Amino acid sequence: MHSATELDLQRYYAQRAHEYERIYAKPERQADLASIKAWLPAQFDDRRVLEIACGTGYWTPHAAARSRSWLATDVNEEVLAIARTKALPHGRVQFQIGDAYALDHGREFDAAFAGFWWSHVPRQRAGDWLAGLHRCLTPGGRVVLLDNRYVHGSSTPISRTDAHGNTYQQRRLDDGSTHEVLKNFPDPNALRFFLGNRSFGFQWVEWDHFWACTYQVM
Repeated sequence: MHSATELDLQRYYAQRAHEYERIYAKPERQADLASIKAWLPAQFDDRRVLEIACGTGYWTPHAAARSRSWLATDVNEEVLAIARTKALPHGRVQFQIGDAYALDHGREFDAAFAGFWWSHVPRQRAGDWLAGLHRCLTPGGRVVLLDNRYVHGSSTPISRTDAHGNTYQQRRLDDGSTHEVLKNFPDPNALRFFLGNRSFGFQWVEWDHFWACTYQVM
């Protein structure tokens, strides 16, 4: 079994690249997914967007549909290779290797999107990660975070909780390997706590299986 260090998480998603999108085939999640795909485009209307941890690019075509420009980043070439095969808004989307913990884009963007990444950020690193993200955005820049709610019977069970309050799951890949993966399920109050005075215009949206929050950077 692999421990849930940052490097192990990176390796896990590289190994899981060709299995990842199966999670979107769950029958009980289809109504939510349709609603989110309809909701996302307007969040980035005519904006220059930085996408963090885009993975296989499942959400990129939907979220980028009405953007002005879109840079989708991920630390793994294995998932980016799949993302580049998606049907994308012509000439609007670019992909680039990028470490979510080492963002270095100046203030090039007026919006950011992170889908299913926040749940993997350790609570003890959340403040620093948000500060790094906000440094990439113009004042008033819009941030959209999208992630999972914990739903008994649909979500992978929580296997343990550490001293910082991070929760973990045990996940098995097709090759038989088992991985411990950090997966947090915050409520809006927890997210407001981490944002502190960094933001304004905070909004929280829930579906049965997913949540999203939007806010603007001070």
